[in-house]
This record gives sequence, structure tokens and C-alpha cells, in this order.
Amino acid sequence: MQLIALQNLLDNSSFAILFATMLIFWVHVAFPNLPYLRSLGNAGMAIANLCIAALLGARWIDAGYFPLSNLYESLFFLAWGITTMHLIVDRIGSKSANDNAKRLVGAFTSPLAMGITAFAAIALPDGMQISEPLVPALKSNWLMMHVSVMLLSYAALMTGSILAIAFLIVTRGQNVVLQGSSFGTNLRSGADSKPSSEPFAAFAVQNMGSILNLANLQSSGTTMVAEVIPQTKPLSLRRLTLGETLDNLSYRAIGLGFPLLTIGIIAGGVWANEAWGSYWSWDPKETWSLITWLVFAAYLHTRITKGWQGRNPAILASLGLLVVWTCYLGVNLLGKGLHSYGWFF
Repeated sequence: MQLIALQNLLDNSSFAILFATMLIFWVHVAFPNLPYLRSLGNAGMAIANLCIAALLGARWIDAGYFPLSNLYESLFFLAWGITTMHLIVDRIGSKSANDNAKRLVGAFTSPLAMGITAFAAIALPDGMQISEPLVPALKSNWLMMHVSVMLLSYAALMTGSILAIAFLIVTRGQNVVLQGSSFGTNLRSGADSKPSSEPFAAFAVQNMGSILNLANLQSSGTTMVAEVIPQTKPLSLRRLTLGETLDNLSYRAIGLGFPLLTIGIIAGGVWANEAWGSYWSWDPKETWSLITWLVFAAYLHTRITKGWQGRNPAILASLGLLVVWTCYLGVNLLGKGLHSYGWFF
């Protein structure tokens, strides 16, 4: 009983802390001259992360197995992964991002984590929150390996997608195309193998049908010169830098989530062969996991091989958020296939 009471306290506390953290980040967006709010918001995300970890640990002790067997547990594990990804992205941003971007990261990731915990702690019926004996298919060591890696990949991909949405909002109404490496914007000229001393970013801005033309790009020795003929008011340097930083952080988060998704799918295939005698049976969950993999593979392909940055890849990444949610919850809403486990029906 003590562990059950502790779990109820921790899930409600996680929701309350994340709700307060979301408000702190939003106030920080409105009042950027209060830098201590970012530190306070990050502290809230860290405390919520610890509360969720303690909740999952208490359920592990109480049930005797890794707590990923039902929707309630998986939702809290997903929220834990998102708070973890926020701290990782913020750590990366502390080295490379400007203050405006670091402020916006929390303003977008905290509502995502808060919404997940609210749904798990408040919306789900009490009967769906209790620990129950594992069904035979879940009595395997692969439960921890496959499901945890898949949920961590979802957390990373959702974080990257939500930051892509933030990029689209920052650059709303204008078509921004950042050309260059996804790892940086230094340009190497053909005559000189050393990187230029100044970052180089060629961009196009489109607003209300007008185009900011990039013309007369000429090479003179080792110096690249771009003459810009504006036909409309371009993005301010502040907004352009902010958008570029969000774009880069989104790319890094997705770059972390995609290998995890790949590992999770492979582990799931091995587990499926052990449990059902087939590596792949085109179960709805398996099909949507493949669709998710293809969407983010296409995103990374455009970034790495094509060098595309800006709104077009961001739109693809933002659509990936819907695909991930469909893969995670859509199958269970339908209650069909081997992966539903009767969560809803």
C-alpha cells in the first residue's frame, strides 16, 4: 500500500511540476530580461525527470518487472524520455545556441511532457493505471530492451519534431532555405581547402509571393561573394540566427532518435521471432514503425546528402510528429494487431 500511495503522489507531482515549469518557460519567452527563469525552468524539468524515474522505480519494485507493460507506464516512460531529451538539448544548446533559442526549447518541450503526464495521471481510468500480471508474450528479457529503446527513440524524435515546429513558427510567413552542412555553415572554396574564417549561410526569403533573389554568386580566388537583390523585407538577423539554431538542434535530436529507432525495430524483430516464430508479420504496429523509420530516414537523407536546411526539411520533421503518435497510439486506439494488448478495447 505504501508503494501504491507513493506512486499516486509521484504521478500527480510530476504533472504539477511540469505544469509549473511550462508556465515558467512561457513567462520567460514573454519577459526575456529575466535570465534566472531559464535556470528555474530547467530545474523543474530535472525535478520532474527524477519524480518520474522514482515512479517507475516504485512500480518496478511493486510489480517485479520492468514497468512498460501498459499504456500508463509507457506514457510516463515517454515523458521521462522527453524531459531527459530536453536536458540533453539544453546542454548542447549551452555550447552553441543563442539565448533566444535556449528559451524557446523549454517553451515547446515542457508542454509536450506535461500533456503526456496529464493524460496518464488524469485522463486514464484507475483500472488502467494499476500493475497487472504480464501476458505470456511479454514475459521476456526483450521487454526491457525493445520497448525501452523504442520509447526513447520516440522521445528523441518527438523532441526534434517539436523543435522543427518551433523553427516553422519563428520563420512563419517566409520561405527560409539555409544552404550548407547540417553540422555547420563554414564554406570551403575550390582553391583553398581551409575553412573560411567567417560562417557562410546563403538563404532565400519568400513573403507574400515576393522572392528575395540570390544572384550573381561569383568566385574570385578564394573569396565567395554573394550579391543579394531584395524584393521584400528579409528576416532580421536575430530571427534568422534563432531559426538556424532551432533547425540545428532539431536535426541533432532526430539524429539521436533515428539510430535508437533502428535498434528498437531490429530488437523487436528478434523478439517477434522468439515469441511468434516470424521476424516480420506486417502487424499494424510493425507497419507504422517502418513508416516512421522511412519518414525520418528521408529527413536525414535530405539533410546529409542533399544539404537541405530550413523550412522544407522542417515541414517533413513536423509531419514526423504525427507519424510517431500514430505509431505509438494509433494501433492501440484501433485495438488491432499483436501489439495492442487491449489498452483501449
